[in-house]
Amino acid sequence: MRIGINGSGLLARPSVEAIVAHAREVAEQGFQSYWLAQGGPVDALTLISLAAQQAPGIEFGTAVVPTYPRHPSALACQAMTTQAATGGRLSLGIGLAHKPVIESAYGMSFDKPIRHMREYLSILIPLIEQGKVSFAGETLTGRGELSIPETEPCPVLIAALGPQMLRLAGSRTAGTILWVVGPRTIREHIAPRISEAAAKAGRGAPRVVAGLPICVTDDKERTRERLGRAFAIYGQLPSYRAMLDREGAEGAADVSVIGSEAEVRDHLAEISDAGATDFAALEFCKTDDERVRTRELLRSLL
Repeated sequence: MRIGINGSGLLARPSVEAIVAHAREVAEQGFQSYWLAQGGPVDALTLISLAAQQAPGIEFGTAVVPTYPRHPSALACQAMTTQAATGGRLSLGIGLAHKPVIESAYGMSFDKPIRHMREYLSILIPLIEQGKVSFAGETLTGRGELSIPETEPCPVLIAALGPQMLRLAGSRTAGTILWVVGPRTIREHIAPRISEAAAKAGRGAPRVVAGLPICVTDDKERTRERLGRAFAIYGQLPSYRAMLDREGAEGAADVSVIGSEAEVRDHLAEISDAGATDFAALEFCKTDDERVRTRELLRSLL
C-alpha cells in the first residue's frame, strides 16, 4: 500500500505559502503522494500547480473536485493544464459532493446523480484521453477539442461508495477515492465491486485510495472525542452514513486511525489487507509530540 499525505487540513485557514511548504516537506520525506480537497476559498488544482514546482517526484491528487459546479469541458482543460505544470504527476479525483450543498449553495438539481456522473465522464474522459469530444446527454453536452502538447492524460478517479457508482468507477476510471470508510467495508463492499466492474470492462486493477484521519497518541479517548466533534457531519450525510453502518461504526472517529504506534501500524495493515492500494493520511494531531510520532510512523512504512 502506497502512503501519501492529505494536506486538506490546512485549508481551514488557507495560506498558499503554507500549503506549498507542506507539500515540499512531504515530498522531501519520501512520501508517494500528496492530496488536496477542493473546498473553501482556494482552488486545489491551482495550488497543486504551484506546489509541484517545489516538490519534485511526488504524485499530486485532488480528493476531490465536486463535479456539479464545473462543466466537464472546463475541468478537463484545467486538469490537463495542471498535468502539464506538474510534469505528468496529477491524479484527478472527482465526486458528486452532497445534495444539501449542491441544491442550497449552488441552486442546482441533484436529481439522478448516477446519470450526472455517467454523462460527466462521457465528456471529461474523452477530452483528457483523446483530446476531443462530441457528446449530448440528457443534462450535459460537450463538443470540442483540447490539445496541450507533450502532455500525457491524467488518470481520473471517482469518490464512489454505492454499488452503482463503484461499477461506474471500475468500468470507466482508474479507481476510487474514499473518505472515512473502514477496512471491513473496503474488504466486503468496495474492493470486490470495483474490481469486478474493472475486470468485466477489460481494465486493469483499480486503485482504492483510502483517506482517513490519523494520530499516534497516548490520549486515545480524548483524540477520538475531538475527532468525533470535528467530523460529526459525516455521520449525517446519507452516503457516508451507509458506509459507517456497514462498518458497524457510529461516526468517523470509530474508523479513524488513532492509538499507539503498534495500534496504528496494525490498523494500517488491516486497511492494506482489505484491498486499499493507497492510504492518504490526514494528520489529526494536537501536540508537537503527536505530530512527530505520527509522521515518523508513516515514514517507517514507506
